[in-house]
Amino acid sequence: MKPYRSMLFVPGHKAAWADKGVASGADALILDLEDSVPAADKVQARATVAATIDRLRGAGVRPELWVRANPADTGLLAGDLEAVVRPGLRGLFLAKICSAADIVRLDGVLTHLEERDGLEPGSIELIVSFETATSMAQCEQIAAASPRVASLLGATGPSADVGRSLGFEFTPEGMESLYLRSRLVLAARSNGIDHPVTGVWQDIRDLDGCRTFCVDNRRLGYRGLVAIHPSHVAVANEVFAPTPDQIDEAHRMIAAFRAAEASGSAAVDFEGQHIDIAHVKTAEALIALAEAVAAV
Repeated sequence: MKPYRSMLFVPGHKAAWADKGVASGADALILDLEDSVPAADKVQARATVAATIDRLRGAGVRPELWVRANPADTGLLAGDLEAVVRPGLRGLFLAKICSAADIVRLDGVLTHLEERDGLEPGSIELIVSFETATSMAQCEQIAAASPRVASLLGATGPSADVGRSLGFEFTPEGMESLYLRSRLVLAARSNGIDHPVTGVWQDIRDLDGCRTFCVDNRRLGYRGLVAIHPSHVAVANEVFAPTPDQIDEAHRMIAAFRAAEASGSAAVDFEGQHIDIAHVKTAEALIALAEAVAAV
């Protein structure tokens, strides 16, 4: 998956809101068929989302397009997939996955739809949202269930599904979810998933709180924010992108090490820091992230 700094939810039945999402500067949009769509509008929302994907693809918009489909137990998932798996769809944001078997079954369905409709095999990626105790207990197996799994998200948000399922009370400091968020990062990284995303921050007006939330999760290993409001996009884009100073320091570090290496040393004093090849690899990864973010 590309290194999205920000992914913005857009209610799928409100076509005009997708244009607001594009204008927000989000790296990706998640056209929602689940919680933000009234039950009476869910079937019609499929056609609206399909038309939105076609329209934005035709316009060549920058943000990539994802869809949050309804869970399998609603009886709506099959119809959602039939409507939205099409050229221009980058992937699916999965709500209420419970086990690796859920991913395996969905992988098979997507493989069929890709073959039938002439899409590139394996092109539809998956972001798994962990919202239940059952799924959290199996996050490692779920992360490994299919090469389509491109990112993981979960264990945050006040008064939502995960807090109810696990019984904790959300706090901005996040101590109640620290173990779970850390476990998701480990499950992702140990399965070659380099871009876990965090979210959501529900207070629309508290941008300072949103910034702190993003910074705390970036330090924990997350690489982007799933946002519910356009006002959070600029904050996420700033927090989850390497700064010019960090990029410049990385280039200086690499140059200093290469000069030392050329003279026969495997370590060097760089501006008061003892560095070796491990630090250089970290600096190279930071530069690669900055370049990838710039290309999104």
